[in-house]
Amino acid sequence: MMTMNFTRVSCMLFFVLLAMSAFLSPAMSLLIGIVLALTIGNAYPSLSKRASKIALQVSVVGIGFGMNLHESLAAGREGMLFTVVSVLGVMLLGVLIGRLLGVDRKSSYLIASGTAICGGSAIAAVGPVIDADDNQMSLSLITIFILNAVALFVFPPIGEMLGMSQTDFGVWAAIAIHDTSSVVGAGAAYGEEALKVATTVKLTRALWIIPLVICSTFVFRSRGKKITIPWFILFFVVAMVMNTYVDIPDAITGGIVDISRKLLGMTLFLIGSGLSVSVVRTVGLRPLVLGVVLWAAISIIALLVVMTV
Repeated sequence: MMTMNFTRVSCMLFFVLLAMSAFLSPAMSLLIGIVLALTIGNAYPSLSKRASKIALQVSVVGIGFGMNLHESLAAGREGMLFTVVSVLGVMLLGVLIGRLLGVDRKSSYLIASGTAICGGSAIAAVGPVIDADDNQMSLSLITIFILNAVALFVFPPIGEMLGMSQTDFGVWAAIAIHDTSSVVGAGAAYGEEALKVATTVKLTRALWIIPLVICSTFVFRSRGKKITIPWFILFFVVAMVMNTYVDIPDAITGGIVDISRKLLGMTLFLIGSGLSVSVVRTVGLRPLVLGVVLWAAISIIALLVVMTV
């Protein structure tokens, strides 16, 4: 009976916190999800994983309805130019440092891919192509997830401390933070313009999934593997184009953006609730060290470039 009552309370608490997260800051939504996962646990782990992926894509597309195509491209141009160098540099550095640390080749490649492009999405796309096993996939995803969560909390305060402009912070966050969800969350926490720049640059960066997957088939000599393309990026661009060239009432676009931001908060809660103590223990020291070194390198280099250019 006590077990049944606890399960009911756990289920009710999950949905109550999920609803609350729509009205909280991105960082707070993620934190509540993590606290729930590490205390009483997530009552719906499988549902959370599937729903967070869909909700993130929908929220990003919805945010596109609040962005002007010309302004966003102009603001994010600096980040787009730096993207090419940073992606190639992180991939090379990840493989080299992984070898020095004794991390297996595929795990190093996956962690570098997640750091260089867009976190879990890049790992999910590249993993099947290089024939990574479940342990290598999980290890890489967990490493990126932990660092991604930390970034959402520490980046906005660092930006404030350094007096970074909205544009500079948006570019920095898009380059240095792994996953799209935390990039959008950090941008939203910093300001309206930072959100626009961070989203545009990050999604432009995410397009590198396609050439990376193609190159990976040659590096690991794997053929006939399915390439996963992030189609929601195309819909995000369509939303920006519609908002720029189609005469849509402000009440409608404003409502879509508002709902999308609330959905983003719920998405971060779902992502945070997917963490567990066993998952953290599974990471191990060497892959985590590799992830931290790559993250620190791209964060510091990107910050120096953004602040000096």
